[in-house]
Amino acid sequence: MGWLWAIIVGFVLGLIAKAIIPGKQHMPLWLTTICGMIGAIVGNAIARAAGVEATSGIDWWRHLFQLVAAIIVVGLGDAAYTSMRGSRRRGRA
Repeated sequence: MGWLWAIIVGFVLGLIAKAIIPGKQHMPLWLTTICGMIGAIVGNAIARAAGVEATSGIDWWRHLFQLVAAIIVVGLGDAAYTSMRGSRRRGRA
């Protein structure tokens, strides 16, 4: 059940990150989900280092760290995907 929850959280974080990043992102949904999952993991690590990994009630700070990390990872992932896709198209022509 842990993996299913990680996929769902990664999917939601990836979609929110794509909505926040200005412009159009060209990477597919499966890659957005993976980047969202990586962002959640990085955000959890940062929250743990900041000492806010678990609080009473809703962990707003942890979720904020996850979202910011997901925005960064999705942005970098989209840039890498776009550059790889562009170089592949130039190689065919």
